[in-house]
Amino acid sequence: MDATATPDTTSTKARIYPWVMAAMALTVLMITNGMTTTGITAFDESILKEFGWKRGEFKFRDLVTLITAGLLAPLAGYFIDKIGVRTLLLFGSALLAVLYYLYGKISSLTELYLIHAGFGLVLVCAGLNIAVVMSSQWFIKARGTAIGIALVGSSLGGVVFPPIILALLPAHGWREAFALVGLASVLLFILAFFLVRSPTELNIGPLGLGQPLKGAGRPPSPDDLTYQQAIRTVSFWALTFVAMASFYSILSLALHLFLHMRGLGFDAKTAGGAMGLLFGLGLFSKFLFGFLSDILSPKLVFRSNVALMVIGLVLMATQNRDFLWAGIAITGFGWGGLYTLIQYQAVNNFGVTHTGKILGTITMLDAIAGGLGIWLTGVMFDKFGSYNNAFWVFVVLMSAAFLASFLVKREIKN
Repeated sequence: MDATATPDTTSTKARIYPWVMAAMALTVLMITNGMTTTGITAFDESILKEFGWKRGEFKFRDLVTLITAGLLAPLAGYFIDKIGVRTLLLFGSALLAVLYYLYGKISSLTELYLIHAGFGLVLVCAGLNIAVVMSSQWFIKARGTAIGIALVGSSLGGVVFPPIILALLPAHGWREAFALVGLASVLLFILAFFLVRSPTELNIGPLGLGQPLKGAGRPPSPDDLTYQQAIRTVSFWALTFVAMASFYSILSLALHLFLHMRGLGFDAKTAGGAMGLLFGLGLFSKFLFGFLSDILSPKLVFRSNVALMVIGLVLMATQNRDFLWAGIAITGFGWGGLYTLIQYQAVNNFGVTHTGKILGTITMLDAIAGGLGIWLTGVMFDKFGSYNNAFWVFVVLMSAAFLASFLVKREIKN
């Protein structure tokens, strides 16, 4: 391709391919998040029944995953620039297939933790940052909507995989079911091989190129903050705290919800349905609030999502069965929008030039917080015999996050 050629912005392919890539980013997160953090919890009861592990030591696996992903996350931006999204995605999807096959062979906690460390690497190579960059680079106009579509995938994994896993378990057992579910990562590898390209590779301009735009739709600009400038702002650390508090709360809730519902006496199908409700409403709200952030004040949408999570978690923390389903629904709805708006605020407030490093640092810290939350929630269950105290911790953290959300503001000049 001639490097000086004018990018195509008018052909049918130029209008359609950005949306193909947004859908591909959605698929990436659906499969990688579903298989490593959310949908995989449908296996928990079967594994605990076979090995008799305590919940705290079992859930330590998720801390391993997220600490590994968090520590490696700052490198994601470097490798995206160095070898590209496509190569990382191919490696991550292939690794996930291998790890799922090995998961069905485990016989000890050590093996469990090693596989989950591998999951952390998968999330760096084929997770959030990859999906955000993959979709963002194809859009100037409607970037908030595109990111919202992509992030739907992180909730969709929690909707799609639990019923598939629960359907496979009776006939195949959890070990064989791991190998069968692992075929989804093979499908991801094939799709990535044939579809994933950058705008430069296809000589196509990002959607909205050449049009007068504002806000998060801006192209790279000299006014964008450098990474060093961004991390010296109050806004960056306030946004990071919101991300850490929300990840601690939602991941802990999501990855213990199936076991919590079973402990309350619900059957496996109903417990799986609770996960479907949590992630299903998050799926819808990720797109909805991504769209609203393009037409309303992003700050208002952002704070509203934090407030919704606080309300939903209070309802759940009361341990009142009459409030349980409403709490799950409101929490999931608020979280979906907040997840999108955290990424959106990072781009909108600091500019797109150094998004990889800025999001990499936020991802590192919120992943560690999420992993600690999952593990500590299990430890608290082992100590107190219920999730009551753990749920009130979520409420306190998200209330503090709501206050911090008022410190998050736009830092770039134009």
